[in-house]
Amino acid sequence: MTKNITADRILILDFGSQYSQLIARRVREIGVYSELHPFDVADNFIQNFGAKGVILSGGPESVYMDGSPKIPQAVFDLGVPVLGICYGFQAMTAQLGGVVQAGDIKEFGYAKIDIVAQDKLLADTADAHNQSQVWMSHGDKVAKLADGFVATSSTPSCPFASASDENRQLYGVQFHPEVTHSQKGTQMLQNFVHSICGCGKAWNSDSIIEMRIKQLQAQIGDNEVLLGLSGGVDSSVVAALLHRAIGDKLTCVFVDNGLLRLNEGDQVMQMFADNMGIKVIRADAENRFLDALKGVTDPEAKRKIIGREFIEVFSDEARKLNGIKFLAQGTIYPDVIESAKSKNGKAHTIKSHHNVGGLPDDLAFELVEPLRDLFKDEVRKIGVALGLPAEMIYRHPFPGPGLGVRILGEVKKEYADILRVADDIFMQELRASGWYDKTAQAFAVFQPIKSVGVVGDGRRYAWVIALRAVETVDFMTARFAHLPYDLVDKISTRIMNEITDVSRVVYDVSSKPPATIEWE
Repeated sequence: MTKNITADRILILDFGSQYSQLIARRVREIGVYSELHPFDVADNFIQNFGAKGVILSGGPESVYMDGSPKIPQAVFDLGVPVLGICYGFQAMTAQLGGVVQAGDIKEFGYAKIDIVAQDKLLADTADAHNQSQVWMSHGDKVAKLADGFVATSSTPSCPFASASDENRQLYGVQFHPEVTHSQKGTQMLQNFVHSICGCGKAWNSDSIIEMRIKQLQAQIGDNEVLLGLSGGVDSSVVAALLHRAIGDKLTCVFVDNGLLRLNEGDQVMQMFADNMGIKVIRADAENRFLDALKGVTDPEAKRKIIGREFIEVFSDEARKLNGIKFLAQGTIYPDVIESAKSKNGKAHTIKSHHNVGGLPDDLAFELVEPLRDLFKDEVRKIGVALGLPAEMIYRHPFPGPGLGVRILGEVKKEYADILRVADDIFMQELRASGWYDKTAQAFAVFQPIKSVGVVGDGRRYAWVIALRAVETVDFMTARFAHLPYDLVDKISTRIMNEITDVSRVVYDVSSKPPATIEWE
């Protein structure tokens, strides 16, 4: 019998920190299944979850303000270890009889904690000076510990940087161990989930694949499944996973909208149909999409048209198939988390663009979502473990509307063909120079303006291409990549030499904010 790899599980309650999802990812990275839920989730959910331990996230509120989020009493009644991080530590302190107040000095960024007492949480985290570098992000601080708690570390402005009541297995840290800037943060999380909570290390790519295949086989049985295959990471991993689970009962529809990267359509067919033997129907809809986009310049209007045409083409292909019961989707865990907000007036539904969204009423499928409980980094690791090429799985993000939003203004085949080649040259040179993996996203943008150039003894009046490359961790903020001038020069020269319809190349030096990463 397959081992239940989610039996050892950590419940994370979200109090609104920007790092809440990161806590869940870090716990999973060290081999333990975790789920992230709103702090105000029902008591019976907490009681029935089966947590070996609970982590309370940080958050932007102040515990001493009216209406601030409270830790459910059900958490303390479980009798399992609890780790409060930042706001979670403050809320635990306040609710158990301690005092929290606004700090005279706010701490944001790197800090050195002095470890003043050893407990199980801080084991093996001190350097030779009995210190550890951590990441702080707080204005309030614990001024008086709750009864039973002992201070375990401090900073000059924060007397209780961490504390614990080991008799009750309650631990609190004012800093953020989940952030990579906290040098021994991973060790602290390992101490909590393995040493204190007693969890094993059953959660890994191979065991996830084994578990998911059995679940898919049980859900689908002998029925047929339809998947919209885009060539992106999520749908590609879903295809590989379903193929492993149900073989030829999977049919994929690949809508080629004419707005893909150079040779991408052929590559998708070669990878999935030829190499893996998956049934893939290629719907060549380039003309249909380009006709629908004629004369349209507004970015949002272009997105809606491309989305509508995709659904119509996909639906047309689906109607030609008999006996399909299930529709597979590449919904991933962050989509679910963002949509299942806490009870205070926020929606509990999946975002519209992650729904089966807009399929006609005559196509009533049941949903299969094999990646619904997985983070993006887990999806990528599973893709590689399933045999998909790493260069495909770790490719830079590509927008759903494709080149439709990287061609500014009206979309024409001429523009798409030029942009495809320019973008491919850009990617070739980034990979050859080692800069592809140093940037989080890079692409070319077609500018619908012409500029004068000189070629030999003649003048050329041709289009402009902009290059965009950014460095970012979370895509919420980003700075333009500081590519070497020699590299930019080489890319620019190649594009203008190899594409006669381009006379000028510019490099985008805007950061986010205020600029967005994509141009449209």
